[in-house]
Parts: sequence; structure tokens; C-alpha cells
Amino acid sequence: MTYQETTDYLFNSAPLFQHVGGDAYKEGLGNTHLLDEHFGHPHRNFRTIHVGGTNGKGSCSHTLAAILQSAGYKVGLYTSPHLVDFRERIRINGEMVSEEYVIRFVEEHRAFFEPLHPSFFELATAMAFNYFAESRVDVAVIEVGLGGRLDCTNIITPDLSIITNISPDHTQFLGNTLAQIAGEKAGIIKEGIPVVIGETTEETRPVFVNKANETNSPIILSDELNLVKNSVSTNNGGRIYNTTLYKNLEGELGGLCQEKNTNTLLAATEELKKIGYRLTEENIRHGFAHVCQLTGLMGRWQKLHEHPTLICDTGHNTGGIAYIVEQLKAQAYDRLHIVMGMVNDKDVSGVLAMMPKEATYYFTRASVKRALDEEELQALAARFNLHGNTYPTVAEASQAALGNAKENDLIFVGGSSFIVADLLADWQKR
Repeated sequence: MTYQETTDYLFNSAPLFQHVGGDAYKEGLGNTHLLDEHFGHPHRNFRTIHVGGTNGKGSCSHTLAAILQSAGYKVGLYTSPHLVDFRERIRINGEMVSEEYVIRFVEEHRAFFEPLHPSFFELATAMAFNYFAESRVDVAVIEVGLGGRLDCTNIITPDLSIITNISPDHTQFLGNTLAQIAGEKAGIIKEGIPVVIGETTEETRPVFVNKANETNSPIILSDELNLVKNSVSTNNGGRIYNTTLYKNLEGELGGLCQEKNTNTLLAATEELKKIGYRLTEENIRHGFAHVCQLTGLMGRWQKLHEHPTLICDTGHNTGGIAYIVEQLKAQAYDRLHIVMGMVNDKDVSGVLAMMPKEATYYFTRASVKRALDEEELQALAARFNLHGNTYPTVAEASQAALGNAKENDLIFVGGSSFIVADLLADWQKR
């Protein structure tokens, strides 16, 4: 098979949550354990750090990998979803797994896994762990896919667990209250393994503390440490943080939400140093300052064009959109244009209620089955006094926005990871 044929096989033979949503979700770890046994428990051959939470886990995973790379470790990084190429999910020191490896993995092992009818994510996780073991990484940063307790990454015993925050998302699987969602996320806390919690509320804090007590796990509540006092944006689109540990810590990621992520990451790096990781101030500064270059991270308040400015961000639920709306308020522009689409299993009304009313909207849909119809989104948005035209593709919507915008206008593209994925794919072609 070619690489294209192999990825088509993976996407079509195994249910892909990215495309179909809930139908791809498999509760339980039965297949994961069978796959793990078949490959000889590869995750036991390298150290791991487990990163869960609702928002920010991708940024935290990439930044942590960048810091570890800067310290000289050979670092595996497993994240999801991908934006343009499946191989973005599986990297070592920023380099994506080769097309040849993906082809070989499927061809050599499909006779075993096909009778199991695994989900796409179960297969991808097995591939990642196997690749990291064969490549002899020192440590792998593993991002949780969905939830935590029943996520197929949860077979690892990490050196450190990190849970960034809790917001309503995937409520059909994780629960309708913050406490219920926190309970699922807390499932990655392991016996005796320290856990860093990024943000807590009155509802979620007892859940994490109780779970840590049950498992005899040291718990670090980073929002109580308050390691980041404040931050300012820089001319090149990043942020500079005023922290209690490092003066003027410069980060490449420019999103306002990165202030909370940085607080979580500094607590995590301090804990990693306590358990024996060799991390210097220089390593930490270099990782923060070059995370996209070192890891290939895309889609986090990413500027793609100037005059007019075009920025995209993968924030897709009420927790993530809240930060985006605050950041949009802080930008200088003459007019605001928003290219927007969502998927049908999110709190669409909750997101629309937050969005700026003075913007011109370009309602569109991503190229996944879960995408909400653009005309339905337009009708829902009108209830919140958000108005604009509809476009059948992200490429057409973004080009219309670029055509309408003047030199000092701002175009924001988002609402879903898949909207950003389609934008970046079109951008790369152009």
C-alpha cells in the first residue's frame, strides 16, 4: 500500500472520532490491553509523562516536549487530533513518524488487529508506543485522547501526571457536571505518582484531592502556587511572562490561555526536577521560546497573514472560546471578520453567546461528518445577533474574508480544530 492508501485504510476501517464522533468511542480498555500484549508492552521500555485535561493539554504537551528536547533527551510526543497529516500525532524530537513506518506497521500487523475491530485511536496509540520503543526514546509525553480513566493511553505508569483544567466537553461520555468530568480526568492519577493540577474550582478541587489521597499521590495545585503573576504580548506574536521563578520568560505561543498553561508547566518542571530530570533554566527558556520550531505545533493563536492580519486557533468549547474572545478584545483593528464553523456535538449555543456581535461572520463547515451545517449555524447565530453569509468550504470562507478585509482589519478563523485543519491544509496548497 502507499501512504495515502494506508491512512485511508486506517480512517475508514477503524472508527475515527475526528470524523464521526460518538460512534467511534469505545468504552473500556479491552482492545488496548490485547494490542499492548501483542506488541510486548512497549510503553514499559521508556519513561512517560501523562497530560490530560479539557483545554490546554496540547499546548502543555508540546511545550513540555520542547523543554525536554532542549535538555538533551530523546523525546517521543503523542498528541491528537492531527490537523493536516496523521503523522503529526507521533513525533520524536519534533520529527514526524515516517510514512514507511506507518505503512509497515499496518501491513505487518493488520492480520492480528482486524479481528479485534479496534477504534482508530486504539490503533494509533499502539503504533505510537511501538514506534517509541523501537526508536529507544528516553521519555515520551503522552496526551490523553478523551477523558482519562478509560482512555487507551491510560495503560502507562508515568513519572508525572498533569491535568490542565476542567470545562464542559464530551459531556455525553464524561458527565454533565464539572465534578463528574473531573472524576473521569482524575482516572490518570496513579498509585504513588505525583500529579500537577493546572486549574481547579470549588467543584473540581475535592475530586482531585480525594483521588490523590486514595492513590497516595503527591498533588501539586499549581493555581495555588501562582508562579505566573502576569504576561504581556510581544511584537512577534508571543508572550513574556512575569514569574516567580524566571524573570521575563518569553514564550512563542501567544494565546491568552497560555498564561494558565505556563503556570501549570512551571509547576510540572519543578516537580520533574525533584524526581531526577535534568532541566536547567536555559532548557526551560529555550523550550518555551521555540516550541513550534522544536515540535511542529500548529493552530494555537497562529498568525498566517498580515495586512490584513489573519489568525487561527483550535479553541472549540466554551472554556477555550472564552480566552479567544478576551484576546480578540485586546487586538487593535478597524473591522473584525470571523470565519467560523463548529461540530454538532459541542455546546454551540454556549459558544455563540460569547462571540463578538460587531464582527462580520463567514459561516462554514469543516470536511468531517461531525461538522454542523453552515446554514444551520447561521440560523443559530442569528438568535445571538451574529450575522454573515454562508460558505460550503473553509477555503472559500477564508478567501472571502481576505477579499473583503482592508489592510488594518483582523480576520479570525476558528470554532473547531477541524476548521483550522482545513484552513492549514488549504494554506499549505497555496
